[in-house]
Parts: sequence; structure tokens; C-alpha cells
Amino acid sequence: MFKVKKIILLFMLVGLFACQKEYVYDVNIENIQLPNAGKTKLKTEDQYIAILYANLFQTAISPNELVDVNRCIESIGDKELVHEIIISNFMNKPDVIIPADSLMRVDVDTFMFNTYERFLVREMTEAERTYWNIYINSTPQVTPELVYFSFALSNEYLYY
Repeated sequence: MFKVKKIILLFMLVGLFACQKEYVYDVNIENIQLPNAGKTKLKTEDQYIAILYANLFQTAISPNELVDVNRCIESIGDKELVHEIIISNFMNKPDVIIPADSLMRVDVDTFMFNTYERFLVREMTEAERTYWNIYINSTPQVTPELVYFSFALSNEYLYY
């Protein structure tokens, strides 16, 4: 009798564990890449100048000015230095279109969203949004000009 109770108890335990409900989880397959992963082609100097000018002035550069800027690039060997000079010269022109510092500080999210769309032609990630919010709100000497300058000098901006 004792042996029969053990066998029945054993079958009950096996049945209890064997009849577990199987869970099926729906998992979306996502292709996760860096935001700039699709940008693999280096811009030519003409493309860089034309796009930079369009980003800063919201209009196309004239052919004569494009030739002048190209001559500047050809006369200097250090490409990063020449890009800094070109950006600086463009920023010093009176018709450059840059938001006021007060507009940037009132709504950092909108300013940065527009900056990413304007310069990098993509949406910013949540991590980038958080970084810029903290950085701009904690650094009073940051201006829209400096933000635009940094975007125009970024490695991502050199590619399309």
C-alpha cells in the first residue's frame, strides 16, 4: 500500500510539472544600427561647400563664390583647418540664418531637432537629445553659432 501511494504521488508530481503552460512571446525583429550607419560616401569639397552654404544661408551658393571658396581649399593643405576657416567666414556674414540664443534656450528640444534635420538630415536619438539638453542648460556660454559650428565640423557631416 505504501508503495502504491509513492507511485501515485510520483505520477501526480510528474503530471504537475509536465503540464506546464508553454508561453509564446511575440518578438519583433529589429535592425538596430547607429543613426549615421547609412552615411558611407565622403562629400566632395564642392558638395561640402554647397551644402554648408545652404545650411547656413537657406539658399544656394553662387557659382562665383563656390569657385572662390574652392581656391581657398586648394591653397591650404590641412582640410580640417580650411573647413574651420570657411565656416568661420560664413558665420561672420550678415545674412547667415542662425536662431537667437534666447530661442535656443527656451526650447532646446526644438532647436536641436531642427539642427539635426538641417545639418545631419536625420532625427536625433534619445541619448543625443538628453546630452544636448543637459549640455546647453548647464553651459551658459554655448551659443547657437557654436552648436552650428560643431555640427559643420563633425565627422558625420562629411558623409552622406
